[in-house]
Amino acid sequence: MASLMLDNALARLDGALAQLEAAARRRVEAERGRANLETELALMQDDRARLAAELDGATARLGDVETAAADVDQRLERAMNVIGAVIARAQADAGPGPMAVPAGENGEEEGEPATASLDREH
Repeated sequence: MASLMLDNALARLDGALAQLEAAARRRVEAERGRANLETELALMQDDRARLAAELDGATARLGDVETAAADVDQRLERAMNVIGAVIARAQADAGPGPMAVPAGENGEEEGEPATASLDREH
């Protein structure tokens, strides 16, 4: 009877040890999984920081490009105004020029001087 009780106690002890080992394995696997998740999270945070820095740089470059485009626009506007003033002054200094030929005659555009078609032909 003592031997039967001892065998039962050893069987229960073996079962408890097996459960303890299984729980320990699960715990180790969970810790590995958690470590992997923490590593993955750290990598994601690094990527986020890098992308934020790249976005800041791109935004700054975009601002520089927009400023340059506005500057070019102003310069072009001034150049067109100067060219228009020069043309107007040249036309005023030249006095009445050749008569404009209506569109369709001799292939000129409407309002183009008649001499323009001669220039194109030669």
